[in-house]
Amino acid sequence: MGEFELIQHYFAAQAAARADVELGIGDDCALLNVPVGECLAVSTDTLVSDVHFFADVDPVALGHKALAVNLSDLAAMGAQPRWISLALTLPKADDVWLTGFTQGFHALAVKHNVALIGGDTTRGPLSITISAKGTVPAAQALRRSGAKAGDAIYVSGSLGAAALAVQQRIHNLPINSDALRDCSFRMDYPQPRCELGLALRGIATSALDLSDGLSGDLMHILRASGVAAEIELTNLPIASAVQRSVTPEQALQLALGGGDDYELCFTVPAGHETAISELAVALDLPLTRIGTITTGEPQIIWYHQGKAVELHINGWEHFHHGEAGKTS
Repeated sequence: MGEFELIQHYFAAQAAARADVELGIGDDCALLNVPVGECLAVSTDTLVSDVHFFADVDPVALGHKALAVNLSDLAAMGAQPRWISLALTLPKADDVWLTGFTQGFHALAVKHNVALIGGDTTRGPLSITISAKGTVPAAQALRRSGAKAGDAIYVSGSLGAAALAVQQRIHNLPINSDALRDCSFRMDYPQPRCELGLALRGIATSALDLSDGLSGDLMHILRASGVAAEIELTNLPIASAVQRSVTPEQALQLALGGGDDYELCFTVPAGHETAISELAVALDLPLTRIGTITTGEPQIIWYHQGKAVELHINGWEHFHHGEAGKTS
């Protein structure tokens, strides 16, 4: 099967249709109708075999995750997902692998009503590059630079499960089968919080998605906003599977520095507690207050039961580690 036949069979034929796609797959460029008064939000991620994912990962899971990590970036900006492009480098055209990959990819695309509008395929070591595009009114975009002293800091979902699955895979940790199943699902099938991102328009002062660990990622907000943060460790929503499987110290390291959570961390002004509680119920998604934005140089002051403590947590940094399984 040649390149164009491969694209037509596995991708073009299954691509979701959207009325705002003037011209999709098959020409030199796609033509898109961007809504009047909105900005185009664009995020691009590359996943490389044995760097960002294990080489023997289920292709269905890989198709899902490759798209999910990009949609998560749109969610963090409060952008409405609309279009995606895909550049796929393959060692060979493997029908079984491609069928599984496209199954996971297209299922998530359909769920979030995003259209595949083009891309590229080539031969080489397995790598996947996706560019996700959405739209958001400029004044409503959730940026990293809007946090203000007094804002509450929230995290969606739970933390640490995907990181534990990575560590178990690398080091063969003795983990209960039920806990391992839960953690592996979080690693393989992260859920982009698109609905939450849209709902936070007009409420949140800043936001980002947690890809590299809460400790390092939160610092991006603090530096961009020129503020500090106080975090109560006992409030962290550490995944129950993690708490059942490792020591409290290890659980903290996974939750704060492990990465791969793809939850949203966001800040909201005082007085919005009820609105956030109602939003958590409406989305059936835990939204946990973990701390407060304060004045001062960008730093995180950690507390345990109200007492300041010192922590040495390192988030994931590309090119500084050699372990597979991390995602940008």
